[in-house]
Amino acid sequence: MNKANHLTSNKEKYDLYRPKKFLGQNFLVDENIARKIVASLDITEEDTIIEIGPGQGALTKFISQVSDKFFAVELDKHIYEKLLIQYGNKINLIHKDFLQFDFEKDLSSNGGKVKVIGNIPYNITTEILFKLFEQKDRVFSAVLMMQKEVAQRLVSKQDTKDYGILAVFTQLYTSPKILFNVPPTAFFPKPKVNSAIVKFEFNKENFNIADKELFKTIVKDSFGQRRKTMRNSLKRNFERNNVSFENIDFDFSRRPENVSIEEFANLANEVSSMM
Repeated sequence: MNKANHLTSNKEKYDLYRPKKFLGQNFLVDENIARKIVASLDITEEDTIIEIGPGQGALTKFISQVSDKFFAVELDKHIYEKLLIQYGNKINLIHKDFLQFDFEKDLSSNGGKVKVIGNIPYNITTEILFKLFEQKDRVFSAVLMMQKEVAQRLVSKQDTKDYGILAVFTQLYTSPKILFNVPPTAFFPKPKVNSAIVKFEFNKENFNIADKELFKTIVKDSFGQRRKTMRNSLKRNFERNNVSFENIDFDFSRRPENVSIEEFANLANEVSSMM
């Protein structure tokens, strides 16, 4: 069967289940791409694998062949029940929103490196990423499919228009890399955007930030008004915490896109020492 007929056959199969728009369901139907995505995670026998939203099982099929410690988290009850019949006890199926997934309770006593994979709902990409960042000490790596434009923001560098909150936090906790792009024709139904596969290695130095919540607040306040100078963006925050600009060795005349992650970390630590 040539590739065109193979994709047509898959699409006919997925037509049996109507994707739910409110869940952001666009099913991957290209098996060659699915196989390539799974291979990118570099799964070993010791790894614990978590798949976010297995859907119709495009990735699940290949993960189940190489992992005995495989947890698939699916919110859609119909899909969950279908996968339960198809895989039985071969994999650990969890009927839950991944944003409610408990890395301690739901993984039970499974140890080893935790690796995460998924064709994630694009409308909650940011929420999923921040959940993984919260688990940075437990998650070893992740391979996720997302909207191409979002992927480009994650890997953007200082002094560019795409550099923002997502870039700062992603690069604070991980080393992100865009592996390859995926066209709309690889899905059913076809999304209106192009997609990209991003790999995250959770092994970055976090600059020894003293107060993570303060750091998060400063970064969000700064980029919340990104066309303003740092002085104007942080004025209210500093007044609230009785912090003086004059006592801090930092050029507040710059805009946030001109500030490196390390500089944000040092600024947060200085402010923390004054509170």
